[in-house]
Amino acid sequence: MAAQETTGGEPAVLTFDVVGTLIDFESGILGFLREAWGKTGLHATDGAILDAYRLARGSKDAWLFPDDLERVYGVIAPQLGAPEDAAIARAFREASQTWPAFPDAPEALRRLKRRYKLVAMTNARRWALDPMIETLGSPFDDTVSVDEALCEKPDPAYFAFARGRLSRDGHGMNDILHVAQSQYHDIGVARRLGYTVAWVERRMGLGHGGTITAAQVAEPHYHVATLAALADIADAGNLRMAAK
Repeated sequence: MAAQETTGGEPAVLTFDVVGTLIDFESGILGFLREAWGKTGLHATDGAILDAYRLARGSKDAWLFPDDLERVYGVIAPQLGAPEDAAIARAFREASQTWPAFPDAPEALRRLKRRYKLVAMTNARRWALDPMIETLGSPFDDTVSVDEALCEKPDPAYFAFARGRLSRDGHGMNDILHVAQSQYHDIGVARRLGYTVAWVERRMGLGHGGTITAAQVAEPHYHVATLAALADIADAGNLRMAAK
């Protein structure tokens, strides 16, 4: 769905949030914990696990991601009656490198790459991002991790850093469409900064899940449930920048 003000030209660059938009961190988390807790008799629901995870990740004590998963495990395990085990906590962190892509993401990125420059913008550290890029089929022309930006979204400085890299190739704000799942980390701040934005609401109609909740929901220019749907809009020649 496109808002009426998207009457400009086609974007030249699509910038992407990675974790939650392209990489299915919720399935990765749940799969790891179900296996780790398999013989404990624990009966926590997926919803209870993701709620506990979301609240722990939103703590002011959070570390850089996904290093923070080790701390998060220590918070949620006693809440859910799970084993308080340092080895599981460490493995929980390391498992982020093997989280799956959303089923539609690799092919949709391949389709979008035919038309646009693709840039990853993630709060994940480089050691975790590189395996995720491989999982997605290595579609990106450039990638920005928290290690390069030295700050985390929703800090506007992160977006400024990424724009600075794009400016080397002659691309400015009017060329960039930002694609993301998180209202908190991406859509709200990108909208305030003047970006054209596409909200890929992976949990459309299913609640917040593991993503930190935004105080307000910002209206996107495009609102879809899958990346494949956004690629369909692009293939039809209907992906446009917001009018300035």
